[in-house]
Amino acid sequence: MYKYDQYDQAMVDARVEEFRDQARRRLEGKLTEDQFKPLRLMNGLYLQLHAYMLRVAIPYGTLNARQMEALADIAEKYDRGYGHFTTRQNIQYNWIKLEDAADILADLSKVEMHAIQTSGNCIRNISADHFAGAAADEVVDPRPYAELMRQWSSFHPEFTYLPRKFKIAVIGSETDRAAMRLHDIGIRIVKRDGEVGAQFYAGGGMGRTPMIAPLIRDFVPLDQLITYAEACLRVYNRYGRRDNKYKARIKILVHELGAAEYTRQVEEEFAHMLSVGVEPPLEELARIAAHFELPEPLRRPGPRAGTPLTPERIKNIGVPGQARDGGFEAWALNNTHPHRHPDYVSAVISLKPAGGIPGDATSEQMRVVAKLARHYSFDELRVMHTQNLLLPHVAIADLPALWQALDAAGLGSPNMDTIEDIIACPGLDYCSLANARSIPLAQRISERFAASGRTEVVGELKLKISGCINACGHHHAGHIGILGVDKKGKENFQLSLGGSEAEDVSLAKITGPGFDEDGVIAAVEKVTDVYLATRADGERFLDTYRRIGMEPFKEALYG
Repeated sequence: MYKYDQYDQAMVDARVEEFRDQARRRLEGKLTEDQFKPLRLMNGLYLQLHAYMLRVAIPYGTLNARQMEALADIAEKYDRGYGHFTTRQNIQYNWIKLEDAADILADLSKVEMHAIQTSGNCIRNISADHFAGAAADEVVDPRPYAELMRQWSSFHPEFTYLPRKFKIAVIGSETDRAAMRLHDIGIRIVKRDGEVGAQFYAGGGMGRTPMIAPLIRDFVPLDQLITYAEACLRVYNRYGRRDNKYKARIKILVHELGAAEYTRQVEEEFAHMLSVGVEPPLEELARIAAHFELPEPLRRPGPRAGTPLTPERIKNIGVPGQARDGGFEAWALNNTHPHRHPDYVSAVISLKPAGGIPGDATSEQMRVVAKLARHYSFDELRVMHTQNLLLPHVAIADLPALWQALDAAGLGSPNMDTIEDIIACPGLDYCSLANARSIPLAQRISERFAASGRTEVVGELKLKISGCINACGHHHAGHIGILGVDKKGKENFQLSLGGSEAEDVSLAKITGPGFDEDGVIAAVEKVTDVYLATRADGERFLDTYRRIGMEPFKEALYG
């Protein structure tokens, strides 16, 4: 993983001291809240319903054990003993005191971390495929490209005050595990005729006007990657709406100009920039890429690379009776992902126990994960786009011992990509923008399906919950999506079906009138009843929905 050089460290340390002075002046009353707000937001500090919330950047989701232990220490020392991992591969602390904020940033800087540009109208944390570097289906590890973009975008003077926040995702395979086309810019690293380059998509996003990003260029050579990204940003920065924040995202600009006209303007800007020469040299990309070399034992994939674990192979691992009886086999089957090396897998650590708060981990659980990363995964772990954690490089022979340690820490749920693996925003329990509570609803749904035993029967079904139209829970992209709205002062929940954030990207459609909390839970069960009654062999929920359409579900819901 990437290590700071002297410039990175000096930059982060200088920002800590700058913010310490800003926070001191706010506490002394020398800055008003309006004056302080843009300063704190550029350092990831929000003012929510009950306290300040600090969002810490985890670029492309990659951490080492020392950094995870530092996050655990911060949760224990400055918060209430837990942190919340997000869909942007970051971590948030919900109960921060302003007088402690600069000290937290200083503690982060000691382990090469920060909260810079995790908020504000700037380029946010660059996200990537959480299986990057381990997945057998990728062209190359996309994280060096994400790191190059992080360095380019940090403190970029031209893009510090964009019309609105800006999010970029980078992937390196045909399989999209980062919702790439639902970003402001989505980049897929590809190989054409032996040459590695990038496809660019622009104008995606969720929120009140969800849109899928169109392809604007099929191939950008590596030595022009940053230049093309900058051309995309320049056109947006020049023409994006600043008079209406609801129409300020790049998706609105691309939609109103049309993809063809937006692309024409980007190409014109791109040609101009190439003529003056602004691209970082390929030597810089090579320097960065060297930090992401796989551990030596993983560099020689064999003929069975990328093969999923089967029940037969799991039974032959040599599992102690206690682990076999306790659910190891289900976990190994559901919560592992094929690796580029045939003797390894990537192991998903669920932060979604039945009845738990999606994405939350206690300080003690973070320390357990850090210890396991050191022992079983070459000192590397990831924050997943799904609000879970991941050990990317685990020997198959180590899985039983790993699962026993996870299970003892409350982290062994075998529910990846099931209806219990719910994505949910903090909702009205924390967020001042929310209309409804997301967390209690997620807890009740996961408890209901776990108790009924239907989770395994239903299989892959991605349920996502947002507490308001800003869609931080990605409900537009859920196989089943739930949106909390205010209906005459009461919480109400709209149900949507048919969304996907993967390579078969689609936006969910609203079923009809909303429900109260009890009603929407019953509605989710009715929807799964229709699926189980009508699915063909091997069909996921999404496949069945696309085959039979909305009407059978509406009939069951509304009669």
